[in-house]
Amino acid sequence: MVAEDALSLLTDLIAKAKTVGADAADALLVDQASLSVAYRLGRPEKVERSESGDVGLRVFIGKRQALVSSSDRSRPALDELVERAVAMARTVPEDPFCGLAEPSQLARDLPALDICDPVEPLPGVLVDWAQRAEDSARAVPGVTNSEGAEAGWGRSFVALAGSNGLAHSYSVSSVQVSAAVLAGDATGGMERDYDYSSAVYAGDLRTPEDIGHGAGHRAVRRLGARKVKTARVPVIFDPRVSRGFLGHLSGAINGGAIARGTSFLKDSLGQRILPADVTVIDDPHRQRGLRSKPCDGEGVANRRRAVVEDGVLTTWLLDLRSARQLGLETTGHASRGVGSPPSPSVTNLWLEPGAITPDEMVSDIADGFYVTELFGMGVNGVTGDYSRGAAGFWISGGEIVYPVSEVTVAGNLKDMFLHLTPANDLVFRYGMDAPTLRIDGMTVAGA
Repeated sequence: MVAEDALSLLTDLIAKAKTVGADAADALLVDQASLSVAYRLGRPEKVERSESGDVGLRVFIGKRQALVSSSDRSRPALDELVERAVAMARTVPEDPFCGLAEPSQLARDLPALDICDPVEPLPGVLVDWAQRAEDSARAVPGVTNSEGAEAGWGRSFVALAGSNGLAHSYSVSSVQVSAAVLAGDATGGMERDYDYSSAVYAGDLRTPEDIGHGAGHRAVRRLGARKVKTARVPVIFDPRVSRGFLGHLSGAINGGAIARGTSFLKDSLGQRILPADVTVIDDPHRQRGLRSKPCDGEGVANRRRAVVEDGVLTTWLLDLRSARQLGLETTGHASRGVGSPPSPSVTNLWLEPGAITPDEMVSDIADGFYVTELFGMGVNGVTGDYSRGAAGFWISGGEIVYPVSEVTVAGNLKDMFLHLTPANDLVFRYGMDAPTLRIDGMTVAGA
């Protein structure tokens, strides 16, 4: 749907809602298209394309709100959607913190972020990428089986409108290639690993051969894994897993958790939570960023922020509702779907790199653990207690010496944050990115 038609449809919905009793309303339209292929053991396994379109209407009557969504855009269906939303809003409990943005808070001129590749790859192109990735992975000596390789593309068109004057639309795209293979055999043991790449533009992807080789090399490298004895040692987190700490951080400074008092960082605003020279950036306007967007889900202007600057926590992540609960201003972090109300969420989030190389980080460790994979959900967001299953490699005498599996790494996120050291190898790869991280004094529980 073209932007003008989408915004016209949404403004008509809002006008109808006000006609039948709503005091205010906003609406969201999302059209999506995707194409995915899978290739395994030398032959294509699937080629799938899907298209969908949904509309969500949120209405307000006083301090009551209701949200209804539909995939049917016929006039009778949309008329029914309006009637249902207004009827629901009359019956739900009051929420003193709900409401639309003030006109002065809205983004007026959306920045050009280059977040939509106009070229849709043909199915044959995706099949070729997947084939090349799997062929490369299976060619690695020691690889004995394959879970296959996949390639996918997607594009979304988003339109937002509100009775407060909001009227914006934009498009985003993404493309990805992945491969997963097994190494070893039933007698000597088998290991699985993967690799993948994702980007806004196909031209920014790693080559399928590089992805496949990475998956095969990682799987073979894990063969012969051992258990280790329980000890307190330095632990190094590979970038594939170190970025997870940003997820824990963003959850802990989410305005909803702060308003509920359910975060281990609830009393930490303006205090040091990371080492003095460590900064964490959230940037919704990063060019070709995987999570970039020109405004937030409530139409509020957003911007680049140092959420942690020189180790000090500078802000919560707030949408309008959580900001009102806390007596603060929104930070433009609202995210929403057609069937759900706004809630705070990060965009392109990263931890700035340090000065030391990963090799230098390992070189002075007498005994330690290099983590390449984490399992389980053993993180308590209220207390910060951290305990997760892990696999990786043992470090001895400043060198990586053998693979390790079936261990647990444990600590408390407050202490872990304060004692982490970043390496200099930050690469923007996932939309939430961190370099290799070292945290001393963690407990590795093994045999």
